Amino acid sequence: MNTTILPAKPNHPVWQRFVLLSALAYETIGCLVGAALLIATPDGRSLGMPVASLNGFFPSYLIPGILLLFMSVINALAFISVLRRKPNDWLMAGLAIGGMTIWFWVEIAVFQQLHWAMAMWGLPVLLAGLVVIPLFPRPVLQRSLLMCGIISSVLYVAINIIVPTQWGEYDSVTQTVSELSAVAAPTRMLWVVLCTPYTFLVIAFAVGVRMASGESRKLRWVGTLLFAYGALGILWPFAPMHLRETLAAGGGTISDTLHLTLGAVTEVIYIVALIIAATLGGRFGIYSIATLLLLVVFGVLTFLESPEVPTNGSTPFIGLWERINIGVFLLWMTVFALKLMNRKKGLVLPDRPHQHRQ
Repeated sequence: MNTTILPAKPNHPVWQRFVLLSALAYETIGCLVGAALLIATPDGRSLGMPVASLNGFFPSYLIPGILLLFMSVINALAFISVLRRKPNDWLMAGLAIGGMTIWFWVEIAVFQQLHWAMAMWGLPVLLAGLVVIPLFPRPVLQRSLLMCGIISSVLYVAINIIVPTQWGEYDSVTQTVSELSAVAAPTRMLWVVLCTPYTFLVIAFAVGVRMASGESRKLRWVGTLLFAYGALGILWPFAPMHLRETLAAGGGTISDTLHLTLGAVTEVIYIVALIIAATLGGRFGIYSIATLLLLVVFGVLTFLESPEVPTNGSTPFIGLWERINIGVFLLWMTVFALKLMNRKKGLVLPDRPHQHRQ
């Protein structure tokens, strides 16, 4: 007689399930009510939000309302899955909370401001996210965190394509990336909003690297340095540079000094990470050395033109050199993530080849 072994129901702590169920129920109701109001009144009058607040991203609130209705369904399904202790409750909860996180991120980017209502509905999502993470099976969690290294790189490239289009006079070849988030720059708010997820994705990737390191101290050091690199991203919005015209007129402040300091520390951190990665040996070690050399070359080219920025002088290729430099590092992050994800036996890279001798 054939017997089928059903997967065991997850046995999560009571408090964990209570917090998660409360957040999912809260978001389900909120999405459902919001969707109904937006679909019924696409001009936004029922919520006191004029269509102009969408900044041209949508002609009305009809499409956002339909998307919000879809999100209410996802949250409801996740609620049922967690309530009934389904084996895949971690997946459904992750989809719901991840989807809501993306929703609020896009919402802030579209409105280009943080409204109290966003915080009222967004903070429970963050709380639920902290509860969901421990529910993931360790192999799935590790692979998901490593995937963040790829997603973060793709996101940063996309941001560098999208944001400059919102500033007609900006030139990506002759102007630095930092000028997009400069004080009084028309793209400052959009840049800060879009780059916030990049910061946390890098931090998540760094945690994944440490999880995948096993007994490799070198990998743990690389993960720690990448964590520090990501964590510095939290400080960037509080240390913006000023526009060139302001700097040339003597309007620079301590913020500009902090901006340069953060830039220097950031570069030192990921250069040291690359040096350690290069000592891992093999083809990835050679690739890390090549990446390091390219960073030095284009870093020097960027540095040679940088003194002209505060004087509003000519910088014909500073933006190009800097973006190549950034692209080289982002590519390295992507290759590094793929390398770790494709390794067997815990996804660990050896410190030295002879460690695997019989």
